[in-house]
Amino acid sequence: MHKSFAARAEAPVQVWLYAAKDFKGLENDPFPGARAIAAAQGFTGAAGQVLLSHDSEGALSHVLYGLGAGDDALAVAALSAKLPEGVYKIIHDGGLPVASVAAGWCDGAYRFDRYLKDKAKPPKLMIPGGKAGEALSREADAVAMVRDLVNTPPCDMDPAALEAVVATLAEEFGASLTVTIGDDLLEQNYPLVHAVGRAAKCPPRFLELEWGDSDKPALALVGKGITFDTGGLDIKPSSGMRIMKKDMGGSAHVIALSRLVMASNLPVHLKLYVPAAENAISGDAFRPGDILSSRKGLSVEIDNTDAEGRLVLADALARACEFAPDLLIDFATLTGAARIALGQDLAPLYSDDEQLVADILAGSKETGDPVWRMPLWDPYLAELKSPVADLVNSASSGFAGSITAALFLKQFVDAKSWAHFDVWAWRKGKYGRPEGAAACGLRAVWAMLQARYG
Repeated sequence: MHKSFAARAEAPVQVWLYAAKDFKGLENDPFPGARAIAAAQGFTGAAGQVLLSHDSEGALSHVLYGLGAGDDALAVAALSAKLPEGVYKIIHDGGLPVASVAAGWCDGAYRFDRYLKDKAKPPKLMIPGGKAGEALSREADAVAMVRDLVNTPPCDMDPAALEAVVATLAEEFGASLTVTIGDDLLEQNYPLVHAVGRAAKCPPRFLELEWGDSDKPALALVGKGITFDTGGLDIKPSSGMRIMKKDMGGSAHVIALSRLVMASNLPVHLKLYVPAAENAISGDAFRPGDILSSRKGLSVEIDNTDAEGRLVLADALARACEFAPDLLIDFATLTGAARIALGQDLAPLYSDDEQLVADILAGSKETGDPVWRMPLWDPYLAELKSPVADLVNSASSGFAGSITAALFLKQFVDAKSWAHFDVWAWRKGKYGRPEGAAACGLRAVWAMLQARYG
């Protein structure tokens, strides 16, 4: 059971969720004195409003919470973020699905307390028992896994530590794991992964996990695993480097998705690919102007060493396509341009497969996990032409940076169906949701996978 959930309690605090229009139209008290208490405290059901009601002995007994217009699927996050320790039960859901209430609750209750002396004691939400509750708990665990991995500082999350996470996952679910490390990457034909990570003290590596029956539909998940990004010789300013522990956020997403697939026993043949490296600076760092080979055989001229994520993904995507997957999905914290285009909340989605896009957007609508389709505009591929190599890794114009990055990746993909997510894996604190790591598009993709294969 996820730590923010409870299966039962003797006397849980009762929680009533109301959109503003519904609360205004109430003819009867949801609990004794509710409307009078609300009037005295100015509670109208506006978004984020909280009213706490206590019994005659001073114990918290009822909570009113405002949903405003009722259009935020994860609105409950701003409630659980404020509540004291205890067990709570939703009596009136305000029209929100159980899964959205549960996801929002865990979102707001989450705290990264690994390095804190005083550990978090989150409020617990009562959820249904049986398979429904187990599914909610698995999903909450997956989201928390993304956030824990991304929030972990680079001193404790280098390529070796990321390997250990995947190794533990493989052992838990009886999956096989192949790891290629350091100079062996050159022998096994992962030259771009090697080039990006060779300057770091902890050697780069390529992780390949396999699970499931080979006669099931082939699902490949690829995630960018840059455990810290200095920018390389094109070094980032200190302000841009401050949260670069999150640059392995793509790998965190696909590792968590893999956990969901295996824990739910989804009938697929799963392969997980994580190119893990630190983009560091030393005398052995790759340079602007270098021309590097790739697993697919395309040569790449380096325009900017800070465009390293697409390099490791190029080798990973080429390897994934050798598996001939029915579906290939990658997640990466790839570009700042994606944030400029869509901000921190929307997860940019790229795909030429119309049915896959429709299915992911349906999953987004179902879960309230926001995803927005972006164009794979082929004419912009001209921005990635090099006079001395097959491709340049970064468009010098600076225009449409997220699109050109996706087009770069597309050159290394040969699969029936492919989707690319350019996520931030981070957010500023707002609406009661804590600042730090965030799962972006994870629940939308999981809903799609369940609908397609479950």
